[in-house]
Amino acid sequence: MRDSHIEVSDEQLVALVCEGDRQAFAGLVERHGLRFRAIAMRTCGDLALAEEMVQEAFLKLWTRPASFNASKARFTTWFHRVVVNRCLDEIRRKKPDALPEGFDAADDRPDAQAALEASGTTGILMAALARMPDRHSQALSLSYLDGYSNQEAADIMALNIKAFESLLMRARAKMREELKTEKADLLSAFV
Repeated sequence: MRDSHIEVSDEQLVALVCEGDRQAFAGLVERHGLRFRAIAMRTCGDLALAEEMVQEAFLKLWTRPASFNASKARFTTWFHRVVVNRCLDEIRRKKPDALPEGFDAADDRPDAQAALEASGTTGILMAALARMPDRHSQALSLSYLDGYSNQEAADIMALNIKAFESLLMRARAKMREELKTEKADLLSAFV
């Protein structure tokens, strides 16, 4: 990335991308690639797929930079929505093939790695988050894992602020319900 892009805002870099500036595009990828890969990973649960979805989102930015409108949202808010929507579309598209008649069902129990991760506090929280409805999970992730303000999260989810806050309140209540059985394990982690 050129030194001149270090102090330039994301929105200014997108304007340069509209003019075909490869360095500006590289600057955006460098600034935000890892962050959005982590967001995609939480959304789709597969690192390879997450990387592919982020690459496709950046490809969209390169081929159609004018689809971003700086007067409507910050770049990170808009790009978050592009990445998450791309992940959700891919998850919906990938329906498992039906097993042939008489074929034994696959073992869906967690593997050893998943069991180790689930045994920790983070594992407990992430497992509870994964069991929640998509919109509840997305609202909690935006607010608590990604650090967006309620207004930014509402923009990403295409909701007005009151609707988002109502959704977030329901999501927190659902999370409390999900975690009731793990309460003792969670509390012991902080003792």
